[in-house]
Amino acid sequence: MTAAAGIWQFSDDRGQLSSAARWPTRIVAYIQAGATLWDHGLLPLGIFGSYHDGAAPDRAKSGRLPFGEVTYFGAGASLDPDRLLSSGADLVVAVSYGGGQVYGIDPDAAKHLEERVPVVVLEVGQGRSLDSIRGRFAALAASLGGAEPPVALDAARDRLRTVATDDAPRVLALSPAGDEQVHFARPHAWPDLRALADLGVRLVEPPAEGGANWSTVSWPEAASLAPPVVLADTRANASPLEAARLGNARVIPWNPELPASSAAHARFFTRVSEALAGR
Repeated sequence: MTAAAGIWQFSDDRGQLSSAARWPTRIVAYIQAGATLWDHGLLPLGIFGSYHDGAAPDRAKSGRLPFGEVTYFGAGASLDPDRLLSSGADLVVAVSYGGGQVYGIDPDAAKHLEERVPVVVLEVGQGRSLDSIRGRFAALAASLGGAEPPVALDAARDRLRTVATDDAPRVLALSPAGDEQVHFARPHAWPDLRALADLGVRLVEPPAEGGANWSTVSWPEAASLAPPVVLADTRANASPLEAARLGNARVIPWNPELPASSAAHARFFTRVSEALAGR
């Protein structure tokens, strides 16, 4: 869609300017983005998932979204762009993990949408810090008339910094992948994990072998690390974690696609603080 002078404008992380003659109020967003907008007081008309998602929205990624009040338009190849457009959507908010490519939507479907409705794409990948991601979503929400209520994010960070001492328990972030193997998260690849490290949390570095974001090992290998604290991926595409596989590890539910809001980040830091403090 070609941007023209309008009452509403926003430049996204691709450097593309979206514009509308009327203030967008019927927003359809990737589920992480939708949860973020809701934390800023903006209830999306609908949400969509990624190729990892199924016929129902992933509750682990939904933050505090009221599912009964939003339409789920599907995920990946099952997302029908014409159904989305027929809903009267006047803005689509998507995320990208690099290069500005829309995440979770077939490229042809994304192109079809962009020709008919403003599409804002915000980067959430390893090239961005947690603070910058949160700031960009706050800017988008502000442009749409939203604002997040005051949240004690600084206090949550300070508490974590206080308990993340040199002798505090190490933390391993992982995603269960069935009975035989598990994916270890590379801390540098995930903005939320980098934020923990910046606050002093000692994160377990996985073996060098594997992909850019994960290193896949067997469960016995994982257990041999004896991690005191585990951040376990609870998204729908991850397998359920059998905590006994990791001995006496303290397990914290982990959503690698946190809503990009002060409230969600404060809750995340607080959970990690409590685990490190043994509470």
